[in-house]
Amino acid sequence: MKVVFFISNLSSLEDAVSEDKYVIGLTGNIAVGKSVVRQMLQHLGAYTIDADQLSHQATAPGAPAYLPTVEMFGKFILNGDGTVNRSLLGSIVFSYPDALAKLEAIVHPVVGQAMAALLARAKQRVIVIEAIKLLESENLRAMVDSVWVVDASADAQIKRLTERRKMSEDEARRRILAQRPQADKIAKANVIIMNDGNVEDTWKQVQAAWSNLPAKARGVPETPPAGVKPLSGAASGAAGGEVRKSTGMHYSISPGFEIVVRRGMPTNAELIASFISVSTKREVSRMDVMWAFGQKSYLLVQEMQGRVVALAGWQVENLITRVDEFYVAADVPREPVVRALVNAVEEASRELQSEVSFVFLPKSTPADIGQAFLGAGYQPMKLDEIKFPAWREAAHELITSENIGLMKQLRADRVMKPI
Repeated sequence: MKVVFFISNLSSLEDAVSEDKYVIGLTGNIAVGKSVVRQMLQHLGAYTIDADQLSHQATAPGAPAYLPTVEMFGKFILNGDGTVNRSLLGSIVFSYPDALAKLEAIVHPVVGQAMAALLARAKQRVIVIEAIKLLESENLRAMVDSVWVVDASADAQIKRLTERRKMSEDEARRRILAQRPQADKIAKANVIIMNDGNVEDTWKQVQAAWSNLPAKARGVPETPPAGVKPLSGAASGAAGGEVRKSTGMHYSISPGFEIVVRRGMPTNAELIASFISVSTKREVSRMDVMWAFGQKSYLLVQEMQGRVVALAGWQVENLITRVDEFYVAADVPREPVVRALVNAVEEASRELQSEVSFVFLPKSTPADIGQAFLGAGYQPMKLDEIKFPAWREAAHELITSENIGLMKQLRADRVMKPI
């Protein structure tokens, strides 16, 4: 059972949102694909917050709400590793309204403070707050400028719950029926995104809705400088389309060899698939990359003539950067190219207020690539030495016997400061 909290006292949150910000409230019932839409909005330049995940982090070991929660409900709510058994806690608080009120009194102030800190630091014009109970919280609803509801058919919801969360079909149906009708949310929506499984169609809907945002929210896009070709099929020999219109970061590696690092977009899916296929010697399709865009971002390194020479697949989730794809062409000077790409990942991560960067490289990765990461300040990852539980949990999800983990702390002022 997932414990989902209302966020009630938001006066500090309202103060944290400046007048030049445009706030989208993103909601929808279970397994409709809200996180995919949130990731797409991040591709387009928004800063995104998952309010429900912040609630999860607030009661993690060492987080501000952890000890008060254990003291209130007793140590029997803990798993063997000291983490909160959320299924057990959920069964208690949803059976006894007084218990839920006490839990919310502990967690709400922590989540509110964390969200206020994130909003105050965000430089992006558009803020997206994902919350499954967005509309049930009057104060949270009042602070958003537009309500976006993600919808999906019951068949699509059941498929996601059975395939991704390994539920039985009966359990999936019970979970769906246990929630308030999706129609109630749709009736209050300013924007409805249908996400039935065709990721390209979902991307088109998100782009169309983004283009209708107020001009001051979207800002004026920059144009590439003269002499820098956009990443496209014409430049690479594969269909792709233009990369997000920005100047990118330019580096002069050596006389006659200059590169630019840019953000890849879903319109570049075939180009990205082609480069990954060549780098890994396995077939990666355009649709594989389109699905990946629902979970991660890509940064591409391009020669001035247009050829892609390096790529990183990465995501920031819960203020943690995870780099799980990193490829460099064999015929370029690896160390400076790697350093340029690592720098771009870190800069983009800091814009999303990431606190730490985790990199996972196959054990077959050339030694000079690993050395370039070490030279950029990364250290070999040792799970038992990662002091923050949220970081350790994230690292544990991706580290395997087949890869090498590296890490680097990106900022000292953590949002969920330990008690």
